[in-house]
Amino acid sequence: MWQTLLYQPLLNSLIFFYQMFDNLGWAVIAMTGLLRLALLPLTLPSLKTADRLKEIAPEINKLKKKYKDDKQSFAKAQMQLYQQQGINPAAGCLPQIIQLLVLVAFFRAFNTILRGNGDIVAKLNEVLYPALKLVPGTQLNTRFLYLDLTKPDVFNLGKVKLPGLFLITAVLIQFISSKKMLPSLKKTKQIASETPGEIDDVAAATQKQMVYILPFMTIFFGLAFPSGLVIYMLVFSLASLGQQLLIKKTKKESRLKK
Repeated sequence: MWQTLLYQPLLNSLIFFYQMFDNLGWAVIAMTGLLRLALLPLTLPSLKTADRLKEIAPEINKLKKKYKDDKQSFAKAQMQLYQQQGINPAAGCLPQIIQLLVLVAFFRAFNTILRGNGDIVAKLNEVLYPALKLVPGTQLNTRFLYLDLTKPDVFNLGKVKLPGLFLITAVLIQFISSKKMLPSLKKTKQIASETPGEIDDVAAATQKQMVYILPFMTIFFGLAFPSGLVIYMLVFSLASLGQQLLIKKTKKESRLKK
């Protein structure tokens, strides 16, 4: 079922775009954009919820101060605030799980092409739809600008490997996106230090760490995985940042009209 519903359609779509552009780099970009568009109904609610949580962070911090000695009352007041603001933090769980499954399948589809061993065309033809089957002996065009998409995006300085331009850009975009998704870390840390117990301190530390974890993971995997996946991560992150900025712009325009 996994292969029929996710992996095979994604792989076929990627080959469809490859045959359209005759270049795997542009195929990856087009397919990533299409995937982000298809996932829009799942990602937008999550982004809007994150944006709303960021907006009411000052109110949450006030509740933490007010009920700093009564965690149960704080939890009750917090839920009441969520209800008043029409926020359901758990609403995005299922969409996020579905989104993750789709992304894992897409990741595997990339790897099938970029890290194929032996006769890659024969292996692809086993899962391609009849109209998309490749001619035996076809050599896939894996060049994109200065990249060979089957190899990591790195600059070799002797024995030292440095991140390439696409990898560095992907990391920067992810860092900016993560920063915009979170409430003020300085304010959260200040409130946590004023309330007893360790829960708030752990939450503040986790928020701070999350800003750096995803970019670090991108660097870690980008230095080892084919650069085609780096192109995917870059386009995916750009689309995510664009959605965040669009939500913020739409909300700002709505407020000005009022």
